[in-house]
Amino acid sequence: MVHHPIDQDTGSVHTLATRKAMQRLLPLMFAIYFLSFIDRTNVALAKTRLAADLGISAAAYGLGAGIFFIGYALLEVPSNLAAHKYGPRTWIARIAVTWGILSTLMMFVQGESSFYVLRVLLGIAEAGLFPALMYMVTLWFAPHDRPVAVGWIYTAPAIALILGNPLGASLMQLDGAGGLHGWQWMFLLEGIPTIVFGVVLFFILPDRPSLAKWLSRDEAQALEAHAVIDVHGRRELTTANWIAALKRPSTVLIALIYFLNQVGFVGLYFFTPSIVHQMNVKSPLLVGFLSSSVGIGFLIGVLILPRLHRKLDNDCAYLGALTAGMLISAIAFIAIHDQSIQIVLLGITGFFAGGILPSYWAIAMKRLQGIQAAAGLAFINTVGLLGGFVGPYLFGLAETMTGRSDSGFNVVVVASLLSLVLVPFLAKAIRYEDRTPAQSELGLT
Repeated sequence: MVHHPIDQDTGSVHTLATRKAMQRLLPLMFAIYFLSFIDRTNVALAKTRLAADLGISAAAYGLGAGIFFIGYALLEVPSNLAAHKYGPRTWIARIAVTWGILSTLMMFVQGESSFYVLRVLLGIAEAGLFPALMYMVTLWFAPHDRPVAVGWIYTAPAIALILGNPLGASLMQLDGAGGLHGWQWMFLLEGIPTIVFGVVLFFILPDRPSLAKWLSRDEAQALEAHAVIDVHGRRELTTANWIAALKRPSTVLIALIYFLNQVGFVGLYFFTPSIVHQMNVKSPLLVGFLSSSVGIGFLIGVLILPRLHRKLDNDCAYLGALTAGMLISAIAFIAIHDQSIQIVLLGITGFFAGGILPSYWAIAMKRLQGIQAAAGLAFINTVGLLGGFVGPYLFGLAETMTGRSDSGFNVVVVASLLSLVLVPFLAKAIRYEDRTPAQSELGLT
């Protein structure tokens, strides 16, 4: 009887601290991810002008759009290990400043070769950002709060897809001002804010609860206890066995499912402006606004679906249902030729393809901590980023072969179907690891 009120008090402190952390941290994490998404996807709006001004073909554009993810992927794990070593604050700020500089340099693209080089360098500069944000989530939030925290972070790319296309299209109206093309103004004016915010972030982002001046000592201790100790109940893992996280069947399977999601989803949002343009929409501003349908669906998905996931116990059944939704919406887009309905289906596909993303990370975080979380989450993101390369490339090939951008929806169908096939294997791996926790911790499953 003596411990119950104390537990209640501890719980209320943790609830208050979690609310404070979400209010203070999530806007910063949102802002930096928003800027990164604007800077990585604004090239989609420049596609037609790059072809007209520099002769960059659809296939070359698809390769350049996707090749960004190669440099990004190769450095994900070492970059996030650096975030673990030096602290997320320093590393995230470094990433923001360097990629902001390279994003502005995109204005100097002269042809296909320079386009490829700058896209690769941009990917290298941004490597580690998202897994560093996910690593911070493991340091600050208890597992049952993580789907919601990650969902709020994912509103950043969703809103970037909604606002980024109209914003970029508006900046491209500066065509001819100062002797620059519109796409050059877009790269310049969307890159500079990232540099500035990266510097600001270095001074205001705390690495962990114990370093946050706006938390009391009890609040910081409650956050750290619920994020790590209460959940895992075991020692912090060391550098010597971080590779164990990469050997877990559940980690590998989540990475593969995430890869297939990114093949379909990244290909889709890089080619949505082209798909809309082929619907006989001529105004660049109208193309930008209609292309936002994917972002609107994405935003609704990440606001609703993580909260639904929070209430359900069967992670894999939930993943299967959302993956099936993505598959059905893609098939419907191909089967239905009414353009107004297709615009709606773009949004519905974004709802499932984007709304499912926080669930991947929440499931992975349940099984990873400390340096294993840094390495394992970076590995999952690395594999997903390879999907980000493959998707636009396949969409570009499909357009080259058929002459139509919307033929890429066949890629979405195949990727969703393969994801659905892998979900039962993930369920089996999780059940096995939960039965043998000691072996799972050492990566021996």
